[in-house]
Amino acid sequence: MARLDHLALIGFGEAGMAFASEWDAPVRAWDIKTDDPATAAAKRADYARHHANGAETLGEALAGAALVISIVTADQALAAAEAAAACLAPGALYCDFNSVAPATKQDAAAGIEAAGGRYVDVAVMSPVHPARLAVPLLVSGPYAADAVAALTGVGFSPVKVEGPVGRAAMIKMLRSVMVKGIEALTAECFLAARKAGVAGEVAASLNGGWPGVDWAARADYNLGRIREHGVRRAAEMDEVAGTLDGLGLGSEMARATASVQRRLAGTAPTGASEAA
Repeated sequence: MARLDHLALIGFGEAGMAFASEWDAPVRAWDIKTDDPATAAAKRADYARHHANGAETLGEALAGAALVISIVTADQALAAAEAAAACLAPGALYCDFNSVAPATKQDAAAGIEAAGGRYVDVAVMSPVHPARLAVPLLVSGPYAADAVAALTGVGFSPVKVEGPVGRAAMIKMLRSVMVKGIEALTAECFLAARKAGVAGEVAASLNGGWPGVDWAARADYNLGRIREHGVRRAAEMDEVAGTLDGLGLGSEMARATASVQRRLAGTAPTGASEAA
């Protein structure tokens, strides 16, 4: 495995912690929550629990790092790249794992490359749990081959896709129309069915139409993911809507999905089983 002391993480949420827990040596990490007195202690506890060397500043985290992985919320991806550009080591690979539109990644690339870094568009194609380092990654851009080698060296399994920065992001954004849209649809369907007292019947009808899918269990899973990660998913779907607009297509479904994800984020379950 490549030298982990040359790796730095920007963002230490669910994904960053999942990755750090897999490595056989501590890596440097910095999260913006370290800057807020209200959240700093909890974030430092996250660093300790997952055996990361938590930095007090972004500059401290990136000093001398040859491989940087940015994995923050979609609405902070560009700001993170702009901040990193000011303290990135010359020639460092900046792997942007964030779920944002191709145009956002292209804007981030311009800043990183103007500062002497090498920007890489990375798309994370499934939840990080339970796969962790085995999560599917697509990589594009002029430094994709270098990034594939570097990411493979620290335990990932990336796949290069031909094309410029934004190609991997485009695949991710359009996939999310379906994946996050189904989450929102099942939430709306089964919350209403439960309130109306017909959730069992609705689930049975759907199971008959889609053999092999347990829609009650799928609805519970999707609702749980929205409740835990809805704010982050809504920010991603805002980027999806922008991607569709950039293609000259309608984005009504993506915007509605963002609205549902945002509305249900953090809400409490109404019973032992949402879909029962």
